[in-house]
Formats: sequence, C-alpha cells, structure tokens
Amino acid sequence: TPIASIKGFVETLQDGALREPDDATRFLNIIAKQADRLHAIVDDLLSLAQIEQREEVDDIALAIGPLKTVLEDALHACQPQAFDRNIQVRANCPADLQVRMNGQLLEQALSNLLDNAIKYSDAGKEVHVEALRQDNELLIRVCDQGFGIAKEHLARIFERFYRVDRGRSRKMGGTGLGLAIVKHIVAAHGGQISVESTVGRGSTFTLHFPLV
Repeated sequence: TPIASIKGFVETLQDGALREPDDATRFLNIIAKQADRLHAIVDDLLSLAQIEQREEVDDIALAIGPLKTVLEDALHACQPQAFDRNIQVRANCPADLQVRMNGQLLEQALSNLLDNAIKYSDAGKEVHVEALRQDNELLIRVCDQGFGIAKEHLARIFERFYRVDRGRSRKMGGTGLGLAIVKHIVAAHGGQISVESTVGRGSTFTLHFPLV
C-alpha cells in the first residue's frame, strides 16, 4: 500500500540512505509517487462517500439535458492521456439525445470508464463510445480493444478495491475505486451498468438509462 511504502522508504532514509545522494533521490521520488497514489485513493473514497450519502438522502438533482455536451466534456478531459498512449477515441452521439442527469456526476462516470479503456489498452488501439436509443432505454457503450477481463472476474469488478490484475493495476496507478464510483452514479440516475469482455480482445461497458 502507499502508506507502507512511504513509511518503509522514510525509515530507510533515516537509517543512513539520506547520506547517499543517488539513493536518497531515488527513494524520495518513490515516496512522492506513493504520496500521489494515496492522494488519488483519498479523493476517490471521498467522492464515493459523498455520492452514497447523497443517494441516501435523495439529494442528487437531476435535470433533462443533451447527453452530447456531457460526453464531449468527458472526452476532452481524457484526450491528453489518449494522446500520450497514441489511442484514438471515437464517439457517436446524436445531438438530440436527451437524458435526465446530474451533468457533473455523469461526466465523472464517463471519464472513469474512458480512463480505464485508455489505460488498459495497448498503444495504437482504439476506444469507441456510442450513445443510442434501444427499446425503452438510452444506452451508452464504451468499447475498448484492451486486455479484456476473464469471466470469473466480471461479477466482482464493481466492488471497491477489487482488482483483476493487482500487478498491472498498481503499475497503471489505479485506485480500485473507479468502477464502484461509476456503479453508484449510474444507480443514482435510476440506471444500471453491464459489461461484456473477452480476454485479449477487449471490453464493452454499457450504461442503461430510462428514456425521457
């Protein structure tokens, strides 16, 4: 965990490594990186707690508005990461598609899904986002060409801190809370989330919302 790592390297510095400039610099860089990880975890925990609290008191304000605007904001937020990994993000959302939403929370949910799709895809791959009406639902699909998720993990990936591949997740810098946050945001909108995945071929996360 970040705390154990920070404590361990601080003790190493106190035990004499501080007098070795090269080692000291390397250990301080590790401490700084782990502090950033801890900060991200705390931010996600606070976010999740606030969403749960607002759900309990029915304090999440929803209003009908265009989905395309929220989706474009989420895409814009993820563009730097996509550019760094040479990943194309393509979106298709009709301009007249309306959803009853809290724009800030829905953008956060979409950003989390896009962040995962980009993070767990190899460089040069594509991520597709599609919004459409189907039967009596509004669907938002986020599809990637990433590593995929084995069938035995699918039922648990929305649990907080659950990781499919702990080593890879740690390397990628995830907190293990992103999908739990998405699940609660979608539930607060009266919807649900589903996932389909094939190892080595990618995953599709689908948000299901009532039509307005």
